[in-house]
Amino acid sequence: MFDVCILGKGPAGLSAGIYAVRAGAKTLVIGGADGALAKAKRIDNYFGIATIGGRELLEAGEAQYKALGGETLEAEATAVEMIPGGYLVHTADRQIETRALVLAMGKARKAASLPGETEFLGKGVSHCAVCDGFFFKKKRVGVLGAGAYAASEAQQLLAFTPDVTVFTDGKEPAVEMPCPVETAKLAALTGELRLGAVQTADGTTFPLDGFFIARGSAGASELALKLGVPTDNGNIRVDKDGMTALPGVFAAGDCLGGLCQVSVSVGTGALAGQRAAEYVRRQAVR
Repeated sequence: MFDVCILGKGPAGLSAGIYAVRAGAKTLVIGGADGALAKAKRIDNYFGIATIGGRELLEAGEAQYKALGGETLEAEATAVEMIPGGYLVHTADRQIETRALVLAMGKARKAASLPGETEFLGKGVSHCAVCDGFFFKKKRVGVLGAGAYAASEAQQLLAFTPDVTVFTDGKEPAVEMPCPVETAKLAALTGELRLGAVQTADGTTFPLDGFFIARGSAGASELALKLGVPTDNGNIRVDKDGMTALPGVFAAGDCLGGLCQVSVSVGTGALAGQRAAEYVRRQAVR
């Protein structure tokens, strides 16, 4: 079991990792290498550095973290659940136990792409299988996505209904899905007062009672929602120490809202990592 597990390998996550390791915590950072910072060609407003490439800055931060003894795992976190003494993080092929958790996966920027998606939100359309799967027992449901996050949501829904289909919206599945897959390009979600069906670009209609959005990877706010962590307009709420309403769950970076800048992410990450390590120490002496 790790003392601190950090979800997100951007500036907030790596900064949290540096401070957690320096505070004596056994630390794991989980994430990929293609976040927002890695895609920035140049950073001109970071304190003490005139100009630096985003990927260069990120690689320097990761090297610093590893030199201190921190561990990394290149994977996508698809779900998190509470267990006795901490939390269990799920990836596509692993389960990791941790005493404290830092959500630093940034803010998902996934605009609605289907006509009807916003209209039927809460009326058949959902972003959380853990939260809403219960309401679709033995009903027809679909999942929108093509990756590990979509597969995880589909697996959750199969506990409530055998009638689950993954719709990849014209993409090939990136992972093996636990249910039937429809790869046609989607055109719209339709219905009257509630969702009734999804239509493909070729005019085929699939009657549905529920439709779960799982595009791309799960962001910090999606995992917070599954854990029951309060959010405001998609921003995770934390106290002065960066801890959410759940004990031992902290958050840092863009998922907090406000000014989305590297300097802010590094600062909130430092606070969350330090406080997470302190939380683990306090729990150990009880």
